[in-house]
Amino acid sequence: MRHVLSALVQNVPGVLSHISGMLASRGYNIDSLAVGETEDPRLSRMTFVVVGDDRVLEQVRKQLEKIVTVVRVEDVSSQNYVERDLMLIKVSAPPGKRSEIRELTDIFRGRIVDVAPEMVIV
Repeated sequence: MRHVLSALVQNVPGVLSHISGMLASRGYNIDSLAVGETEDPRLSRMTFVVVGDDRVLEQVRKQLEKIVTVVRVEDVSSQNYVERDLMLIKVSAPPGKRSEIRELTDIFRGRIVDVAPEMVIV
């Protein structure tokens, strides 16, 4: 089962490396990971997905809570939440095909973020 965990951590160098190293050394695989600063510049939020049963989830939580730079850990997957992924795609886009690319991008609620003479990034 997939578990989405959110950890509030101190925003200092080496925290990401420490946490990912700890999980890897204990045989836990991180399926997905996103890290960003919070409204408080002293803290960052790490959101990651681990796969395993409830026992694995509890072990990961306990290990994270032992790390000094970790302020709080919560299992987001036990609540209602929205999950999204980000993907950047470089598409060959000669001038004659751009309107078609724009239409397809709109259908899938994508956004063109960069345009060059022969390509776009969606």
